[in-house]
Order: sequence, then structure tokens, then C-alpha cells
Amino acid sequence: MSWGSELWDQFDNLEKHTQWGIEFVEKYTKFVKERSEIETNYAKQIRNLSKKYQPKKNSREEEESKYTFCRAFLTTLNELNDYAGQHEVIAENLTSQIIIELSRYLQELKAERKSHFHDGRKAQQHIESSWKQLESCKRRFERDCKEADRAQQYFEKMDADINVTKADVEKARQQAQMRHQMAADSKSDYSAYLQKFNQEQNEHYYTVIPNIFQKLQDMEEKRIDRIGVCMKTFADVDRQVLPIVGKCLDGMTKAAESIEPKTDSKQVVESYKSGFEPPGDVEFEDYGQAMKRTASDTSLSNSRDVKEKPKEKSKGKLWPFMKNKNKPPPAPPASSPPSPSAVPNDPQSPKQHKEPLSHRLNDFMTSKPKMHCLRSLRRGLSLKLGSGPEDFSHLPPEQRRKKLQGKIDELNKDIQKEMDQRDALTKMKDVYVKNPQMGDPASVDPRLSEIGQNIEKLQFEVQKFEGWLAEVEERMPSKSDTHRRSGLYETQNNTTVSTNCAQDRESPDGSYTEEQNSETQVKANINPIPPTSTTPEFDDEFDDEETLPTIGTCKALYPFEGHNEGTISVAEGELLYVIEEDKGDGWTRVRRNEDEEGYVPTSYVEVFLETNAKGAMTYI
Repeated sequence: MSWGSELWDQFDNLEKHTQWGIEFVEKYTKFVKERSEIETNYAKQIRNLSKKYQPKKNSREEEESKYTFCRAFLTTLNELNDYAGQHEVIAENLTSQIIIELSRYLQELKAERKSHFHDGRKAQQHIESSWKQLESCKRRFERDCKEADRAQQYFEKMDADINVTKADVEKARQQAQMRHQMAADSKSDYSAYLQKFNQEQNEHYYTVIPNIFQKLQDMEEKRIDRIGVCMKTFADVDRQVLPIVGKCLDGMTKAAESIEPKTDSKQVVESYKSGFEPPGDVEFEDYGQAMKRTASDTSLSNSRDVKEKPKEKSKGKLWPFMKNKNKPPPAPPASSPPSPSAVPNDPQSPKQHKEPLSHRLNDFMTSKPKMHCLRSLRRGLSLKLGSGPEDFSHLPPEQRRKKLQGKIDELNKDIQKEMDQRDALTKMKDVYVKNPQMGDPASVDPRLSEIGQNIEKLQFEVQKFEGWLAEVEERMPSKSDTHRRSGLYETQNNTTVSTNCAQDRESPDGSYTEEQNSETQVKANINPIPPTSTTPEFDDEFDDEETLPTIGTCKALYPFEGHNEGTISVAEGELLYVIEEDKGDGWTRVRRNEDEEGYVPTSYVEVFLETNAKGAMTYI
């Protein structure tokens, strides 16, 4: 159906309808613009959210990245960031494909509509003007006809009146003829203009207005079609990003499926494994032993009693975080022999009061891995709060080994980078030598010298860390011994470790210490651990060491029971061999026979050193 034939008389309504169509386009453009702003803001918020939860560059986040669920979450954040990017793409496509196009089209639509209605108003004005002229011709013709009738009547009246002169009658007749002539002329003009008006009116309503209305109809249909295309584009913009959005979601799903609880639980072991051995059984503390002792006990009887007891593992390592109640003994009183209360290990001694087993277990459960006794007190006091030493000596052996290995790998990478730069500069220098016009070869020498110094420094650092690593690996038990660790639980009869870490060598209770010295070569303690009788198949980490030579003899001035791990009980007057003299910590290492050796308080024995003997040295 055509607007020109069906709506020929609805000019004003068509004008209102087309104006409403333009307003609808403007409203739809505003709608798309607001949708684009929403997409932009949503993408911005998603990106900010992803950025907020991105791991920071610190050691804590680096540790977390080892776990599969943390890596999955990081992948999710990255995919979410890509997902936000797709919403930005939606906003950009809506702006470029719809908003900009509709804004340009609106300007064209308004101009076209204005032109069509201008032509319509012009045609309307023309037909209205023609109608007015036709009306004017019609009124003139009517007026002339009336004037001719009055003139004719007046002539007939004058002709019938005998009192009127012939001249007046003639004048009236001429006047009537003139009026008739004017009426005839008006009739002719009215008839001609009427014919012309009818022709123009027919052309106006059947040609001009239909053409204008047809153009308006075409314009309106194009507008509607354009709106439909934009609505389709509106949907296609979303559909275009769906494959990439799907890939983002697939990436999130794949990341979630990559989470491995077993692997993460193993990583916990890798992250927090200390490398220490679990504590052994707590020994029975016989408080009635002193009651059975007699004044006539000799070193022989004491030695027999010692042999009857289960042989202690003199140098088995203890649980590193338990407290030790047996501190280095004070100097004995000057009077000899001492009273029973003066003996530090006597049950009556107030200084060596034994805590109940429940208290010791509480100490074990509540103790935190502070600066444990495997590090010397002097090094511990030098550490600042919140920082660790360069050799990672504040960490347990297993974690220290990993840190040192990682540091060595990092230094090797730096060395490789420096060597690559040196090779590149060497090639550049060769080019300069062959082609002096390209550059001065001497200009490269300072940089080569600097790189050489950097490589030497890095290599020195590598050697230093390798020394520390060798020390740690030497102290750690071999992997082949792990299946026999159960034997250790049966042989360790004391689970306390001395908290006095001032010694720079192995303490009498069996734990070992290390001394930090980055300027000298690091050497391991050479404290041997003889095998125990209860677990002859157990291989400790120090079993391969040679037996220390004797450097003198000593005589026990006071009895010492030696309940702690690493100590040995002696009787008053007993003669023993000295294999390691006091290093300033108040303990002397002695040997009774090939199988029994340990530490005794230096103040409890009288030492006779050989003049040419060299004691077992502890390297620091």
C-alpha cells in the first residue's frame, strides 16, 4: 500500500509519525550507548578485581605458587582478565558499529525528512494559492453578472418610461451592453482558470503529493530496516565474542580440573620438611638409684652397672625443638669430697629437679621452631628480627638445602647472562678491529673488564653457597637410611635438647651446631657416633668417621651419672681416656673403652694431657 494514494489527505499525521520515528532512533541510540558504558564499566571492574587478587611479588606469594590450587586461581584471574577484555570488545563494537553509524544516519534522516516535507508544504501552498485565485475569479464573474443584470433592468426601465429622453435611454442601453460584456469576460476568465485549477489540483493530489509521500514512505521503511539491522548487530556483537568467552571459561574449568590435592599435600612436605629425625622414647628416670648406691662403690662396680644398662647411643640426634633441663654443670665446691646434694645429677639437687613427663610433653607440643639449637647463639644474636642470614642457617636442614640450591641456580643464571654479554661484546670488538670505521675497539674494554669482575664475584658467591650446600648435604642422612628410621625410635632414650647454643661445636647432649663464616671454608663436625647394641643395623650419618685418638687421661673427682644423651656416667676416682679437651663450654669428651665414650663436666675431672698430643679439632 502506498502512502500517496491511501494517505493523500494525512499530511500532518505523516509529519508527526516520521518525527516520532526519528525520536525512536535517537532513543535506541541512547540505549545502545548506555549498554556500551555498562560493558566498559563492567570490564573495568572485572579487570580491577583480577588485578586486586593478582599475587604480589614477595616470598609469600612465591611459596603459594607452588600449590596447584594457587596456580589454578592465578589462571582463573588471568582468564577473567581476558574475559573482561571481551566485554571491552563488545563496548568498542557497539560504539563503532551502532552508535556512530546511527548518529550519522540520524543526521541524514533529519535532513531528508526536512527536504520532503518542505516540498510537500510548497506544493500545498501552491494549490492553496491556485484555489484562492479561482475563488477570486469566481467572485468577480458573479459580481459582473449581477452588475449586468442590474444594468439590463435599468435599461428596460428607462426604455419603458415615456418621460425619459432618448439620450438617457441610449446611455442606459450602452451601460447594459458594457456590463454584459464584462460579465462575459469574467465568465471566460473564470472558466479558463477553473480548468487550469482542476488540472493543477489533479496533478497535486495524483502526482506531486503521492511522490512526496512515497519518498517519505521509503525513508520510513529505510529507517525501520536500519533499526532492524542495528538490533541484529547488537546481538551479533555479543555472539562474536562468545567463542573467546567460551575459551576463557574453558580455561577456568581446565585450571580447576588441574588441581591435585595429593600433589599439594606433598608440596606441604617439601615446603616444611625440616630434615630432623623424630624424637625417641623418653627414658625412665630412676629416682631410687641413689638409694642403692653405697659409699664403697668403685669405678669397677660403677662400670659394671653401666654395662648392665642398655647401651645408650651417645651421639644420636634429638628432636631439635625440645627443651633440655640439664644445663652445663656449675663448678663443684672446693671441699672434697662433695656432699650428695652438691652433685648436679643427684635426685636431691634442687638445681636438677626433674619435671614430670606431662610437662615435658607439653613443652614438646607447644614449642615453636624458634632459632633452634643447631645454630650457635652468637650467630642467633647477630640476626635481625624478620631477616635471615645469608647462608639460610636459620632454616631446618632440608629447607636450607633447597634454598641454597635455588640460590646457586640463580647465581649460575646470572653468570650465564654475564658470559653471554661478554661474548657479544667480544664479537663487537672483533668487528671494530676488522672495521675501525664502525667504532673504537678500546671503547668496549671498560665494559668487558666490568663484566669480568662481575663474573668473578658471582663465581665466588657460587663457591661460597656450594660450600654451605656441601655442609648441609654432609649432615643430612642418606635416603637409603630412611627405611630404617624406625630403629632410631627404639634407641633414643632422651628427647631433650640443650637450649644453650653458645657452643661452636657439638654439645654433650648429641645435637650439633654450625658456625656461620662466609670468609673461610666450611667444614663439618667430626663427632663420631658409635653404633648402638639394640640397632646394630642402623647407619647414622657419622658412622663413617674415624675414631678420635686419645690426647690424655683424666681422673673423676666426683661421681657423675650422665642421664642426658651424649654424656657418660663416671664414678669418683675412675680413670678415663681424654679424646677431646674442653672448648670453653664446660665439657670434656672422654672414653672408657671402645664402645663407651661421652661428655663429662670439666670441673668434675682432673685432666692430664699428653704434651705432644693433638686434640680433635672442631672447625668453624
